[in-house]
Amino acid sequence: MPKMKSHRGAAKRFKVTGSGSIRRRRAYHSHILTKKSPKRKRNLRKSTAVDSANITAVRRQLLV
Repeated sequence: MPKMKSHRGAAKRFKVTGSGSIRRRRAYHSHILTKKSPKRKRNLRKSTAVDSANITAVRRQLLV
């Protein structure tokens, strides 16, 4: 039986940390940035953890 392939789109969007938690990039930071405040844009640069409701789905895609 061949090896399982990970979902390549998900593999590019999520990173697994050493402790096993999954990090993701924040949305709303790609365009129309003129109306957003500097504080909001600065906070959008930071990565955040995947919500607990979505962890099992992301893990299945990443084959972790």
